[in-house]
Amino acid sequence: MVPFYHIGMEVVIKRNLFDNYYSVNRPIVLLLFILTSCGTKPPLDTAPAKPAWLGVKPYKPGYYTGIGHATKGDNNYIQVAKKSALDDLVSEISVTVSSASVLTMIDTDKKFQERYEQIIKTTAEDNIKEFELVDAWEDGLNYWVYYQLSKERYRQIKEEEKRNAVALASDFFDRAKQAEREGLRIQAIRYYFQAFRSVEQYLADAIKIKREGSDILLLNEIYGNIQRLLNLINLSVQPSQIVVNRRVRISDQPIMLSTSFRDEIGVAAGVPVKAFFGKGSGVVFPTYKTNDLQQAKILLSKINSRDVEQTIEVTCDLDELSNLSESAVYKLVSSTFSVPTAKVLLKVQRPVVYLTTDEKNFGLNKNSKQLSNKIKNLLAVEGFEFTGDRDAAELWVDVKADSEQGSVSGSIFITYLNGLIRVADINDGKEIYSTTLDRIKGYGLDYDRSSQDAYNKAVEALEKNHITDLLNTILQ
Repeated sequence: MVPFYHIGMEVVIKRNLFDNYYSVNRPIVLLLFILTSCGTKPPLDTAPAKPAWLGVKPYKPGYYTGIGHATKGDNNYIQVAKKSALDDLVSEISVTVSSASVLTMIDTDKKFQERYEQIIKTTAEDNIKEFELVDAWEDGLNYWVYYQLSKERYRQIKEEEKRNAVALASDFFDRAKQAEREGLRIQAIRYYFQAFRSVEQYLADAIKIKREGSDILLLNEIYGNIQRLLNLINLSVQPSQIVVNRRVRISDQPIMLSTSFRDEIGVAAGVPVKAFFGKGSGVVFPTYKTNDLQQAKILLSKINSRDVEQTIEVTCDLDELSNLSESAVYKLVSSTFSVPTAKVLLKVQRPVVYLTTDEKNFGLNKNSKQLSNKIKNLLAVEGFEFTGDRDAAELWVDVKADSEQGSVSGSIFITYLNGLIRVADINDGKEIYSTTLDRIKGYGLDYDRSSQDAYNKAVEALEKNHITDLLNTILQ
């Protein structure tokens, strides 16, 4: 057993030795402490590394792939990135055009084909199914997403959709043929268009079906039969030429449309047609359907254009026949059909105006007729003619105006102008338009100058605020 005092002496001796060592080697100890502390500090950047698919778009056999990106400033950045990825994925899906397809038959310069392929790809973006999310990555400002789609599964889905579409189109095709056999040609066209709608996504394919013991190309037959039946429709209008004054109510001169079939088989009733200005402009009721007598009355109510020769065209309304006007593919294809059309030639006579004027300064006749000259110029630009013979005119335009002296403020003289413009139908004497110019204020260094200023302002007000109403009233 070691005596207690020996232990105490040993502790004292060891402590003295440590203090001596530390005082001698203090700089070295501090340096070692600093180096050791730096070596054990954790790293500042702990963000995960970017995935490889952000650097190089991955190629995976048997799959379509799409990479999408969005900035986090977008409210729906995840959906934006998803759409971007699907757009990228769909861009890998190609459209192969068969040499026997209807697309090849109707498209000679390839412009139609290019537009069709773009429409199909746009549609595919909305209808793509069973794609998979492979990965996603984000940082503080950006979001990326990676999708893939099995080529085999995509082919299976499309084949199933195509079989269903062909079955539906075949049924409408058979209905159209039956309608033709019953002499219901307009109904047959409608069925053919429904058949077309069922398979419009497959215009690039040569779809074959068997009918009456033979193989036929379905889409080619649908398109060909629509054009064949359209060629049988005949449109005619009576009269084919009308001489009309711009302001005469044209509804008093009816334009009758008649429809028939060129081979004189069946009744061309219920034919939808549309009317529009082919040349010139005006107001014509746009859509009609022929009655049981194969007729429709075209309603033309107004002519706006100043052209002396204008045309109204009446044509078969494919949009109503097909009920497919919202389909992008239909809009593309319908432009290739030859559609029956009839034209009405309008020989437009200009309205003849008799103009009288009574413009005064302070009750005295005014040398220059500013208001009436302005009205004459504006009406002439709009296609009106003027005559000094009242009996040869259709319209009487009467202009009255006078100025009155107002107050004097310092060296400024104030004048007020009042006026009245009236238009009457000479044939029946009825007033058809009237407007007033009330207390238009003019300023000048004397009353003559202030009166002139009031007339100038009246001319501006006439052109800005009254002439449009005057024209609309005269020509309605």
